[in-house]
Parts: sequence; C-alpha cells; structure tokens
Amino acid sequence: GAVQRARLRRMPENPAAIRRADVLWLARLEYRLHAWRERRARRRGLTPTVAAFPGYGGAGWVRVLGRVLITPPARRDAGGEYASVRGWRSFLSVPIGFAQVTVRIDGGVHEVVADRGGVVDTVLPADLAPGWHTIAMSVEDGEPVETRVFVVGDDVRFGIVCDVDDTVMVTALPRPLLAAWNSFVVDEHARQPVPGMSVLLERLAREHPGAPVVYLSTGAWNIGPTLVRFLSRHLFPAGAVLLTDWGPTHDRWFRSGTAHKAANLERLAEEFPDVSWLLIGDDGQHDDAVYTAFAGSHPDSVAAVAIRRLSSAQAVLAGGRTTVNDHSASAVPWVSGDDGAALLERLEEAGLTGQD
Repeated sequence: GAVQRARLRRMPENPAAIRRADVLWLARLEYRLHAWRERRARRRGLTPTVAAFPGYGGAGWVRVLGRVLITPPARRDAGGEYASVRGWRSFLSVPIGFAQVTVRIDGGVHEVVADRGGVVDTVLPADLAPGWHTIAMSVEDGEPVETRVFVVGDDVRFGIVCDVDDTVMVTALPRPLLAAWNSFVVDEHARQPVPGMSVLLERLAREHPGAPVVYLSTGAWNIGPTLVRFLSRHLFPAGAVLLTDWGPTHDRWFRSGTAHKAANLERLAEEFPDVSWLLIGDDGQHDDAVYTAFAGSHPDSVAAVAIRRLSSAQAVLAGGRTTVNDHSASAVPWVSGDDGAALLERLEEAGLTGQD
C-alpha cells in the first residue's frame, strides 16, 4: 500500500552519507541494486520477514539480532527439515534496508529500524531472569518470528566465545574458490562438524551452569539460519550467533572479519566486566592474533585460549596456517590440539575443566 511505497522511497537516516564523494561507489551501487531487487520482489507479491537469531543480555537489557529479508520459498521434507538446501539459496534473499521492525519482549513492544543491509542489532530494555527467554520479531504486520535470548546472571564469572569456520564446522576457508564451493554449492546437510567440538562445548556448558555461549564468526548474516540449524543438528550447545554483513562499506570493498571479531570481543568485555571468557578458534585464519591482542588489553576477561590446529591437508586448502605466537610466558593459559578431544584434554591439564 501507500505505506510500503513510501518506505521504498525512503532514503537512509543520513541521505547525504550515501551520496558523499568519500563513500565508496560500490556501496552506493549495492544499495541501489538491493532497492531495485526489493521493488521486483514486491511486484511478484513477496513480502518481507525477519530472520531472527539467538541473542544475549544482562540485567535490564538484551541484545536483539536479526535481519529483514524477502526470501524465496524453500521446499521442506516430510519431517519439516529444509530439503536439499544449497548454499547459494542463502544469498538469493533480498535484504530490506531501513525496515521498521516490531520486537516483543516479555509483554513489552519496541519499534526498531534495521540498518542499510537489513540487519537488526540493537540493545533493548528488558527485566528478565537469568537463562533463556523467547522473544518475537515482525515486520509490516507480518507473522511474528520467534527466537531466544540468553540472559547472563550477575553471579556468572565464566563464558565461552567460539569461532565457527574450521573450529566447529569444516569449511577450509579462506581460499577463495573452495570458500565459494562450500558457501554456494554444498548442501547444508553435507557440512561436517569438526570432530569432538560439540562434545567439548557441551561439556564446558554443563560444567559451568549459566555460562553464556557466543558463536563469533566472520561469516555473513546470509548463512545465519543455516548455521543455527547446523549447530542444533550436531548437538552444539545453544548460544548467541554474531555474524557480519558481507559487501562494501563507506570506505572499503569488503568488511574486515578481523575487525568484526575484535570489536565484538571488546563489546563483551565492556558488557560483562566480571566474566572471563574461554576463547576458542583455529590456526587457519587470524584467531591467534585477535585473541592475543584481546588478552593483552583485557587479561582479566580471558580465562584461557584454545586453538584448534588444522590438519596439513586442511591448512593447504585454507591457504596455509597463520603464525601462532609463543605464549609460553603468557599469564593466560593457551592450549592447542587437532580436534575437540585433544583440546578437552589440554584444558583438563590446565585445570579449566573437570575430570570425569
């Protein structure tokens, strides 16, 4: 109707920002391309929905995460699972920039606005008890989509931050051609977990009741629904999912995955100053460097670092290993291993998890 047409014509909150000469031309082109795709999709009768993702919170607040999209229909099998979902389908969705989203939390209603890429990442007031809570998000009076947020109790002192690519899921990133194959071609049911990682994380979560689990990845929000289903299918403990938005920004061709991880670690340290985090990653990208910098600036916020070593074949596919620093003199325990079982053993030796 008229409201939808007016919203389609709406420019960003700062219209000059998208026209300024110092804004990368590719970012302006991407914005216009998505606006054109949105108009085409609406003419076909498709309407937006919210892909809602698990979030987290503390006393008096929650961080709500989601993305507003127009998504092509996908087939489901008799059990309700998505049937033969190839990665490329995740990137056919049309992000709806600057959409108004209604968020319902414990009887309260909040109106928020998505960013240019349709991403909702906002902090809202909420007086919720520690633990998991269900919230709902909707757009343009559509059906509410439910997700959950995990509220961290004031007495919690331990948390888990875990990378995704080649730490919980075998992806062999970032070699471009192989990354494209895994991201766009491989059926989501064919994706394999790193051996032993679900057991490791489940064990840690069980031994630390109330501890938050955060999956921090450089992956795009497009793969968020696939990732959430993967974690559930392979029995990883539930946790918040922090992804990023691929594509150009105002000053660079692609967003920096390293900066994304560093910024979110800094944010977690600020939001939960009394929590010490176990940081889990791999040696195929930049996890060691990111974790080293964070442990150096926030030693009290790091309980330990666990780095999964890629096999020789995986390292070749991933374009080699990153250099792992010498942490023998570090006040923070650093352990490494080839899989979840090896990391669990190293963490037991360091006294960071109990013996069965």
